[in-house]
Amino acid sequence: MSSALTPDQLEDRLRGIGAERYHDKHPFHHMLHEGALTKPQVQAWALNRYYYQSRIPMKDSALMARVDDPELRREWRRRVSDHDGREEDDGGIERWLRLTGALGLDRAYVMSTEGILPATKFAVEAYVHFVAERSLLEAIASSLTELFAPKIIAERVAGMLSNYSFIDAETLAYFNKRMDQAPRDSNFALAYVKEHAVRPDQQQAVIDALYFKCNVLWSQLDALHYAYVEPGLIPPGAFQPAAS
Repeated sequence: MSSALTPDQLEDRLRGIGAERYHDKHPFHHMLHEGALTKPQVQAWALNRYYYQSRIPMKDSALMARVDDPELRREWRRRVSDHDGREEDDGGIERWLRLTGALGLDRAYVMSTEGILPATKFAVEAYVHFVAERSLLEAIASSLTELFAPKIIAERVAGMLSNYSFIDAETLAYFNKRMDQAPRDSNFALAYVKEHAVRPDQQQAVIDALYFKCNVLWSQLDALHYAYVEPGLIPPGAFQPAAS
């Protein structure tokens, strides 16, 4: 990038990345929402997604550990509370465990993360390390996939309720909170990025960070599709539907 974009031009570039690269374009996403997966395949999705959910407070805590500004820490601390909960049973991780439990997965098994696909672990850990090690601006920019979350959540809830007899509204309660939380969080992060990414190199770093995060999400669905749909090669030690 040879010249700086205006803040609004930068926002347009970032939203364009979502239109091109967000994982709502992935074939596994379409299969999940259109009712094309079996219950064991849906179980594999929920199990592997738990690993991502469980690491979100860890990456957010890593970000806060590098923040000098108390106001920014307070804002980001709310994200940790949203997932961990203020009490033992009221956070996003707990709601996700209710989802996996409703799908018939043992809670202790899910929390052990023993059955997670290796590629899921690699992708998620890469995200945690990215946030901990790259610049604060890049770390915040990587969260901007939340700009595109409400659309995929609405599709997911409507599609799964319509197409799976083993899914009900209570099973998907996790997503109700995210419909409010994701826009709140993404609006804050977008405003921060537009204010602080002013030089061409900073703006390019922000753009690259969002590309990276989209790749993290996409690669998780790649792994699920490869292991549980086509060609159906489940790595040793990963969740085996027949044994669930």
